[in-house]
Formats: sequence, structure tokens, C-alpha cells
Amino acid sequence: MGTVRLTMAQALVRHLAAQWTEAEDGSRERLFAGCWAIFGHGNVAGMGEALYAHREELPTLRAHNEQAMALAAVAYAKAKFRRRMMAVTTSIGPGATNLVTAAALAHVDRLPVLLLPGDVYASRRPDPVLQQVEDFGDGTVSANDCFRPVSRYFDRITRPEQILTALPRALSVLTDPAECGPVTLALCQDVQAEAYDYPAWFFEDQLHRIRRPGPDEAELAQAVAALRKAERPLVIAGGGVLYSGAAKALAGFAERHGLPVAETQAGKGSLAWNHRANAGSIGVTGSSAANALAVDADVVLAVGTRLQDFTTGSRALFRKPGRTLIQLNAAVFDAGKHGALPLVADARRGLDELSEALGSWTAPKPQSDRTKGLIAEWTAWVDRATAASNAPLPSDAQVLGAVNRAAGRGAVVVCAAGGLPGELHKLWRTDAPGGYHLEYGYSCMGYEIAGGLGVKLARPDREVYVLVGDGSYMMMNSEIATAVQQGVKLTIVVLDNRGFGCINRLQNATGGASFNNLFRDIDGAQPINFAGHAASMGAASEKVAGIAELEGALLRAKATDQTSVIVIDTDPVVTTEAGGAWWDVAVPEVSDRDQVRRARASYEEQLAGHPVTGRDA
Repeated sequence: MGTVRLTMAQALVRHLAAQWTEAEDGSRERLFAGCWAIFGHGNVAGMGEALYAHREELPTLRAHNEQAMALAAVAYAKAKFRRRMMAVTTSIGPGATNLVTAAALAHVDRLPVLLLPGDVYASRRPDPVLQQVEDFGDGTVSANDCFRPVSRYFDRITRPEQILTALPRALSVLTDPAECGPVTLALCQDVQAEAYDYPAWFFEDQLHRIRRPGPDEAELAQAVAALRKAERPLVIAGGGVLYSGAAKALAGFAERHGLPVAETQAGKGSLAWNHRANAGSIGVTGSSAANALAVDADVVLAVGTRLQDFTTGSRALFRKPGRTLIQLNAAVFDAGKHGALPLVADARRGLDELSEALGSWTAPKPQSDRTKGLIAEWTAWVDRATAASNAPLPSDAQVLGAVNRAAGRGAVVVCAAGGLPGELHKLWRTDAPGGYHLEYGYSCMGYEIAGGLGVKLARPDREVYVLVGDGSYMMMNSEIATAVQQGVKLTIVVLDNRGFGCINRLQNATGGASFNNLFRDIDGAQPINFAGHAASMGAASEKVAGIAELEGALLRAKATDQTSVIVIDTDPVVTTEAGGAWWDVAVPEVSDRDQVRRARASYEEQLAGHPVTGRDA
């Protein structure tokens, strides 16, 4: 078929531009929506030149921080339910290692992103090159080896022809429902510019579709038998429901068989908040309805979730003696956790085949009646917690209630770390898949604004609301300027509790004195003018006092087409007490403080009889 002589960087970019995916409506879209880039000496001559030549097919986006642009890329993939993704390129050195946090986040959250950091000279001609990390005992090590434990696939390209095998392997990981996660191809900077005669077939269009493996017959039969015996079954919906496009299948499954559904952070939005089967959030930040059902559940069907400690209440929530856990998951690694009966399959196909095998079976009526009553009680409680208030320092719940009401149908809320994710998980009401965008697997402070940028690029037709605490804002705010320069509209609400309020509450709950968290406890700490800072980056900004002023500001922000930042002072102490479950945070075994000793005694009470494995629960 012939060959095409290109540099390695040119061939890599051309290959990425030839990848396509099947969109949600069945049409074709480019798999890579673009490439975020901050150029330096380690990638500007190679990758920079190649991206310029293909800027129409693979748009290049410039950010202000390498970590932030990778977080935006990860958020984009999450908002697209892993059907589309983005690449990220940086120079060698700090530009590259700034990506490591985002790689870890994507690894934990099972989200695809292609990281293309520059690397040392493969030829070692100028060895050591600028920004090269020299290992005294291993000449093959570079700073990019930091990516190995946080990448699903890692390769260092030291010869131009190596991408002929490295890129297909990378794409197989990025598009696989079980292996999905970050891929790092470290690009030696001299090799980026080296030419090779590549086979022409390497640049032909390739279409990627979601792989939907079906369940094993024996595993399916085992799951059916367990469910048929259930008196108080419960379904847990994880992020895999959304990534599989299984929201409708889940709704149909719950309705046909009369099963209550609880949602993890990643799975929230699988059902509309007011769906009759939706018992709300599960776990440490769960609703009273879902957690009450979990405590008494004799069979738990977990769909598309890795069941981390916030979901299981540190393995203490599902404690009914003899209870059975079924893990429906595309990944074998997750399906066998906590002593579960594995059901390895795509979420949508697995639910469909499980429903067919169950036939006309439905959960006992007492379970349905109890679920209905618990949901009604929780709904009324949320109404009260999120109602408007005249308090001079409103609670987080009251603020997000105001934002939720102003956002209306179809909006997307974005958040990541601190106390807000717990309040949102319990209280936010979303009516469609993708309307709730939380990064809580890695709980990464600084994700929020960069993540909102990625979400808006993925869903330009939806209003995007970023809720961020003052602590997270200070860690990463540079992409306000990127949103402004890109003409991307975000509505950012900064909740200023003057410090790290969430960790201060945890510090107090474990017997500790308030220390090194709130500004009031730190000598020399000063108030920060967040509205003025946001305005300096080109955003429309204002500070409001109280919920009434916040509601007015939200209306003004909704009416404009530019990024708006609204700042409001909140109470650092008050949090939603209803719902929730125990979380294992170890308390010091000895201390001079009475408060710590009391907290330790309470901790030991919780540990008594705590299961070591899931089967002991």
C-alpha cells in the first residue's frame, strides 16, 4: 500500500486524527476532541509543529496550568461518558510531572486521557538535557517514570517506529470498558523530530465502539437464584451505569422488579431524583432512606461500582447477617471485591439479561412499601434543609439549594473535594444522566474550575455550575482565565468559610483541637478578595450577602453569556446531620486530651465486631 515519510510526532498526531467513535445518537465523531498543550523546549519543535499541521482535525487548546488542563481533559471524558476523550502534551520536567496528579485521578476514576509528556534525549547527545532528572544508579530513569503507577499503560518512545505498536495498545486501553484509564506515552524529544517511512494503513480511519460483554451463564444463574430468595433487596448504581449508557435499562429493571436503587457519587443521576425507585445517595454521605435499606438488605446488587469505603461505610454499612452481595461489573478486578458473587458483564447488557432471566419476579411488597415511606421522609427532609434562609452565614445546604433551584432542568453541577461533595451527594436534585458531575474517587482539590471547563466543552448546550470552596479555589483557579479566553461560560459559586472547614469539622470529630485549618486559628491569616481576583482574570464577579442576594446574582449570571463568579460567606461549622454512615478514620490510641480519649472510645465501639472481609458482614 506504500509508505508516508513523517516525523514521529507528525505520525502520532495524524494517527490520533484518524480515530473515530460512535456518538450517543449513532453518528460518528472524532474520538479525540482535541489536544491540550503547554509548549516548552521538550515538545514545541516536535509535537508543536505536528499539532499545528492538524489543527483543524485535532484542535489545540492552551491552558494556564498543566495539571488543570489534564483535569479538564479528564472531566471532558467523564462528561462524554467515556465515548470521547482528549490528549494532553507538555514539555519535559515540571510541565510533565504537573500531570501526575491528574493521571492518578483518572486512574482511580477509570477515565480515559492520553498523556504525551516530553522526555529526555534517547540519543543522549546533550545528556543531561535541561530539566533531566538523573538517577545515580539507573541511567534509564527519567522524571516520567513517576507516571508508571498511575497509568493503565505506560511506554517511553525511544525510536520513531515504536508508535506502530504503542499507539494501538494505548487506544485499546483508552476505549476498553474494563481497562479504561490514563495512558502515558513519554515522547523523547529528539525522537519526536526523527522521520520514518510509516505504512499508509496506519493513517486509515478507525471506528471504536463500546464493547458490551455479556454475563457468563453460570454467574448469571447464581445471581438470579440469590435475587429470587431476597426479602429486602437493594440495587446500588455506580458510574459504570452511566458509562455503559445503562440508565434506561436500570430504570426499567427497577420498575419491572420493584427494586429500590441507591446511587454512589459516580452513579448519581442514573435515575432522576424523583423516580419512584430512587432512594438517594448511599454510604458515608448517603440519605437516611438508602442507608436504612442498606442496613437491612439481604441481597445487594452493585452495578458498575468499585465499592470504595465511602460507599460501604468502611465495610460496615451492609451488615445484615448472611447478606449476599452481587457485583455486576465489566472489570473482573471489581466484580470479586468484598466476597461478592461476580457477574462480569457490561452494565446495560448485564441488567437486560438479568431482567430477562428473572422473568416476572418482583421484590416482596413490604419492601416496596417501606421504600416508598423512606423516600417520602427523606424528600421532605431535603426540602427543609435546602430551603431559603435569612441567616447571615448560610449553611452549605442552603447555598446549594438556591443554586439547584436557579439552575433548573438540564443543568450540570461540578464539584470535587471538601465538605461540598457530601452535601451535594445527599441533597442535590438532578433530572438526567450527566447532570451531577462530582470527582470524589480521588477527592482532588483544585479539580472544580478546570473540571467545569472540560464539562462545558463536552456539553456546550447545558448550563454548568461549579461549586467550589475557598480552599479549592486557592489551589487551582487559573482556568477562569482559560474559560474567558475560550469564550466558555461557567457559573462559579465560591463558598467562603475562611479556611478548610470540612477538615476542621473532622479534626474536631476525632477529638482534635481546631488547628491549622480555619483562618481564625492561624496567626497572620487575612481575608481574601475572591471577587476582585476573579475580575482580574476577566470574569464577571460579585460578592453577595445571604441567600436572597445569591438568588439575584444567579439570575444575572444565567442571563449572561460570560463566565461569572459569585462569592458568598458560609458557616464553617454547620453541616447536614441527617443521613450518613460511619467512616473509618483512625483516632490516636493514646493522648493527653480528654476529647481524643473520648473519641477513641467511640471509635473502638464502632470497630467492635467490624467485618474484616465482606463475607463476614
